[in-house]
This record gives sequence, C-alpha cells and structure tokens, in this order.
Amino acid sequence: MLSNYLKLAWRHLLKNKGYSFINIFGLAFGMAIFMMIALWLYDELSFNRSFENYNRIAQVIQNVTNNNEVETWNNVPFPLADELRKNYASDFKNIVMSDRIDDHTITINNKKLKSTGAFFEKGFGEMFSLKMITGDYTSIENATSVILSQSAAKAFFGDKNPIDQIIQIDDLPVTKVEGVFIDFPPNSTFAGLDFISSWNLLYNNTEWMRTFENPWRPNFTNLYVQLNDNIDIDKASANIKNAKLNAVNAQLAAKKPELFLHPISKWHLYSQFKNGVNTGGAIQYVWMFGLIGLFVLLLACINFINLSTARSEKRAKEVGIRKTVGSLRNQIILQFFSESFLTVLLSHFICIILVKLALPWFNHISDKHMSILWTSPYFWIAGIALLFFTTLSAGSYPALYLSSFKPMQVLKGTFIRSQFTALPRQLLVILQFTISITLIIGTSIVYKQILFAKNRPVGYTREGLINIINPNSNLSNHSEAFSQELIRNGAIVSMATSSSPTTGTWGSTSGLNWEGKDPNLSIDFANIGTSYDYGKTVGWLIKEGRDFSRDFGTDSNAIIINEAAVNFIGLKDIVGKTITWWDEPFHIVGIVKNMIMNSPYNEPRPTVFNLTKNRVDNVVLVRLNPSISVKDALAKIEPTYKKFNPDEPFSFWFADNAYASKFENEERIGNLATCFAVLAIFISCLGLFGLTSFVAEQRNKEIGIRKVLGASAINLWGMLSKDFIKLVMISCVIATPIAYYILNNWLQNYNYRTDITWWIFAAPALGAILITLATVSLQSVKVAMSNPIKSLRTE
Repeated sequence: MLSNYLKLAWRHLLKNKGYSFINIFGLAFGMAIFMMIALWLYDELSFNRSFENYNRIAQVIQNVTNNNEVETWNNVPFPLADELRKNYASDFKNIVMSDRIDDHTITINNKKLKSTGAFFEKGFGEMFSLKMITGDYTSIENATSVILSQSAAKAFFGDKNPIDQIIQIDDLPVTKVEGVFIDFPPNSTFAGLDFISSWNLLYNNTEWMRTFENPWRPNFTNLYVQLNDNIDIDKASANIKNAKLNAVNAQLAAKKPELFLHPISKWHLYSQFKNGVNTGGAIQYVWMFGLIGLFVLLLACINFINLSTARSEKRAKEVGIRKTVGSLRNQIILQFFSESFLTVLLSHFICIILVKLALPWFNHISDKHMSILWTSPYFWIAGIALLFFTTLSAGSYPALYLSSFKPMQVLKGTFIRSQFTALPRQLLVILQFTISITLIIGTSIVYKQILFAKNRPVGYTREGLINIINPNSNLSNHSEAFSQELIRNGAIVSMATSSSPTTGTWGSTSGLNWEGKDPNLSIDFANIGTSYDYGKTVGWLIKEGRDFSRDFGTDSNAIIINEAAVNFIGLKDIVGKTITWWDEPFHIVGIVKNMIMNSPYNEPRPTVFNLTKNRVDNVVLVRLNPSISVKDALAKIEPTYKKFNPDEPFSFWFADNAYASKFENEERIGNLATCFAVLAIFISCLGLFGLTSFVAEQRNKEIGIRKVLGASAINLWGMLSKDFIKLVMISCVIATPIAYYILNNWLQNYNYRTDITWWIFAAPALGAILITLATVSLQSVKVAMSNPIKSLRTE
C-alpha cells in the first residue's frame, strides 16, 4: 500500500513539473539554511565541551566598585591562588593560575618567530584534558620545560623530532621541549595556543612580578579551578566571595571586591556583565539565529501549503472519485502525506548537496571551522527529525484540507469555492513577508549601528599611524636616535612611546585624589604613560591648556586628562590645579578630547596621561610620512628597527585596522543576517511566483474575455498584481512595530547607539513591494500579452 502511495506521489510530481520544482527547491533552500544555522548553533553550544571536566571547571572572577559603578574583571591578583589553596582546598580538586594568552617571540637556532602561548601552573593539563602525542604534560612543572601544540611543532621543526629541542621564549632563560599536545579545538577558549610553559619560569625571571610593594594590587592573572566531585558550584562560589576582601588593605577593600565562580559553560555565551550582573553575551545571537532558522524553514513550508491548497479545485475530482470507490479519509490523508514526504525527501537530498557546497563560504563569513557531522549519531537523528518535522509542517494542512471535500458536491459540479477559501493562503503570504521584511529591517539597523560607531569621532588621527611592539628596553634606551634616523630618511614625521596602544588601555590607577573628593569613593582611571611627542604623533585634540613640552622642566610631574575625567572629577577651571597621585603632587596642564581607545560602543573611560618615568614603554607609535607610500615607509622603518633592536622581529599593526577589528563580530553577525534575509525573500518570492502562475492559469479564460472586450496589457497586469501588493503592504504594517520592539531592545545592549529613523522601515517596505512587483510581473506580463484565442477556443 505504501509503495503504491509513493508511486502515485511520484507520478503527481512528474505531471506538475513546474510546481514540483518550486516546492522541492523552495523546501531545499529552507532546509539548507536551517541545517547551516543548526551547524552554527551546534558549534556555539558545544564551545569548550571537549574538556572531560566540563561540568566541574570554572574561572574565578571578581566584581569591584569603581567610579560609582560595579565592574566585573576576569583577572585577579596572583596571591589569590595560594589563598584559595590554603583556606578553601576542600572545595577544589585543582587550582591553576596563568598569565593571559598572548603573542611571544620564540627563538630557535637564532631564528625568531611569533607564537601564541601562556604560562600555567601545574595541574593545567589534568584540568583541561590535555591530550599528548608524545611526552607528559606534567613536565611543565619544571621551570625549564615547554610543551608545543602539534601544529606549532610542525611549523617550528618540520619532520624533525621536537623532543629535547631548545627554544627561548622572549628574553627568558632557554627551555627544552618535553612534549607535544594535540591542538585545542577551534571552538575552545584555548584555540590557537602554540605553547604551554611553566608559571615558575615566568615568575622567577620577571623582576616586576616579584618586587611589587603590594602584590594584591595588580590584577593580571587568570585563575581556573576544578571543583571536587561532591561540591556544588554555587556553594563554592559563595564560600570564596570575600577571600580577596579579607586579605587586602583598607584602600583596596574600599573597592568592595567580591569573588565568584564563572562556570566554563558560560565563558563563551554569557560573557557580558553590567553593574556586576550577567547580562548575557553571544547567547543573544544563538537565540536570534535559531529563530531565523525556524522562520526560514517555515517560509519554505508555507510555499508548499499555499501551492497545494491553491490547486485544490484540480484535486477535488480526484478526491471525490476516490471516496466514491471506497477510499477512507485516513487513506486519502496518507496519500497526500506520501506526496509531502516524497517532496521533502527529494528536498532533503538537494539540501545536503547545497550545504556541502555552501559550507566553505559559510565558514568564511562566520569565522568558523564547521563541517557536516557525518559520523555523529546526533546528525542523523537531527536529519531524520528535520525530515519528518518538515513533512508534518508542510503536509498537514493540505492533507487535512484536500481530504475533507464532499464527493457528491464535487462530482455533481456543485463544489464552489467560497470567497474565504483563499483567506488562509493570503494570511500565509502575509506571514511570509512579515518575517522577511522584519529580517531586512533588522539587518539594516545592525549595519546602521556599526556605521554609527565607526563614524564616531575617535579623538585622534588613525590614518597613517602604526603601533610597533616594544618588548624590551633597546628601543626605549635609544628612542631619540631611532626617531631622528627615521625622520631623516623620510619614513616618518613623528614618533612617540606609550604604555598602551591607541586601541586599548593596558593600565589603570586608583591612586588619584583631588580637592573635594569623597574619601570613601573608589576610582579606577585608565592610565597611559607617554613620551613628549605622543600628542603630536597620535594627533589628539587639545580642548584646554597645552600638550607636554620639553620647554617646561616641571612637566615631569604634569598630567593631561580627557573630558571624561574632567566630568567625573567635577572641578571647574581644572587646568592648572594640582592633584595628588599616590601622595605625590601633579599639576594638570591640559584637557584633551575623549579618545576612543576601548570599545567603540561604550562611553570613554576617565583617563590620565603622564610622561613615563624609569619604565620601558610597551608600544612605539609612528606617524608615517604622508608624502611617500606606506610600502616605501615600512621598507625604511624595518631595517632601522633591526639596527636598534636586532634580536626582535619587526612586529606592528596599523591603528585604523586595529580599530576596524573592533567591529568584526557585529559585521560578521550583520553579514550572516543579510544572507539569511536575502534568502528568506528569495524563498518567499519563489512561492509568490508559483502562486501567481496558478492564479493566472485559473483566470486564463477571464483574462482572454477581458482582452477581447478591450482590456489593455497594463490593465490586466494591474488586476493580477494588486491583490499581492495589498498583502505585502499589510505585511509591512505588521512588521514595523514587531521590528521596532525587537531592535529597540537589542540596541539597549550598547551605551553608544544609533537612533531608529523612519527610513529604516520605509526602505525595506519599498524594496519588498518592488521585489513583489517584479516577481508577480514575470508571470502577469506573460499572461497579459498572450493570445486570447488560445484560452477561448474551447468555449
């Protein structure tokens, strides 16, 4: 019986090739988009799940009160690790501290390479299920050992055995390779980690780490914990809440530090905090794309429903005859479900082909490394579930509707379609275009927000400014000679050194005091140490006062503050006033416009700039000579850099590129949303084209009579188009408040955000109407221009 149903279904598909094509490929596109989004969701939701101790790992982070706001910091002071081991050991199986994952210079046989790595305490390998190819991860307990990732070992040594090879990390003592581990998965916090070495190697050979007057003050380490099997994470988090507060002095205690455990399951998707409360993060995009995937699949199902029910009059006699010869309604329902199943099955095969072809492109725009999970049982279970879900979604209404016809009415010719027969199809078309228009409006506001932030005044000149990493004292000790030589050879017009790049603040201070400051107020201002020519090099904008100058000997104790700091301090005529910084007097010589150095979506931090004293600055800033090409300028800078710093590779980045990279995530989301919105419109128009074709076919004789009576092609085109245009206009009206509500809530995630203007809704609405006109016109014009004799010759 079932095989008979499938044969009949196959014949029906072949008999109606045009409508079958629209149904099959419409469903295939919808299912392909759904499947690609499902792969993306799987990648996001499986982030860090490769670790065997996934359910027992957390990071210790802290809430601190600064500038009258609660801030959440991922880094903690390094004595905290021993504090937890001493007083809270019963809660934790493992406690591991590390510095941040960063780029380092690796020296192998006098050859220098850039590599990404970090220094960990013992226990890291066990905690994070480090899989070794050779060697043992416990070797990093030795302060002279390093282990490499498989890809790094291949890049460093080729086919040569890396074990016992000697490498040097930065200017630390040499280490010996004692193991090779399998690379961390791309969807892992530690993806791209090339080497792992011992925390003791870093600590024992870094003087500034060992000589802090108060080691509880700096917060620069990551602290990971693995809970004991019988310990509840919330209880352990509550236990350590005041571990830092109880160990620090009164000044640090004023920041009200509160520790808590952030489980590994939330590191990626729930990474955002506001006023000390987790507000989500990437999880919003998981929900958003999950809904988009379901909606796009729904659009494809609507096409199937509309075309199936639109052809009800042609299937009515078939149903009537079947019922007359004894077919039961459930048999007819099963027949129509068989047609739906066969259509969906063919669509599913085409969907797999489309996904296979589109994945490289999809990986590129989403910055992922996804593949079809052929060997995963979850993939096959999900695929079968998708097959039956789509069959039921697309086939239920047509099967129930078509099987409900009364045989006597059909066969007597008294089967008359009510004026409300087309209403469900009209409602489904409205639903289709409401979803599509909402997606287009959403895409528009995402790009508007990105452009709004990109065009925000940044307070300095990005173009032609490069940042050069300064890992040691060589350039600092010869900065004047380095600068003068580059100016002489025409490569640059100015140079300065800084403790931070122009696109980030790497230091802060809480030691500022001023007249009228509340003694109980805890502050944290960004702090940038600079050389004299910093302002000239970055092109900052002096609002009041002056820049640092060698003509003033007192500028060694001078500071410049930004507008945000002025507003926070609240003193009038602040230029020339004296404030204390760790009990040392400093006078304010200038105020600069706010420089956007961190997130372009947030308000600037209060920032204080001072001249560097007895410290190696981290970054060299260079303003390229605009009269020569960038290529020629860099060709002159590199050999000069090598002359003064021969032991380091020439590493730099452009300020404008670094600033642009801050928008990568939003741009990636915008690109994905655009692709899905375009495909949603395509699927909707594909169904609209099929529906228009059927309506034109149904009204073929009417059109012929109208042409004989003198109706023009324009009149006929308008007659066939107006009903669909009305439906799309209704969709626009419905989509507008829905899109406004969703997007207004989304924009609340940004402190610096664009406004929602009328054209955001008008442009997509107009575009949808024009696309609908073009789609409908493809068939309407063809019918309007046809010869009426062909349609009337049988009358």
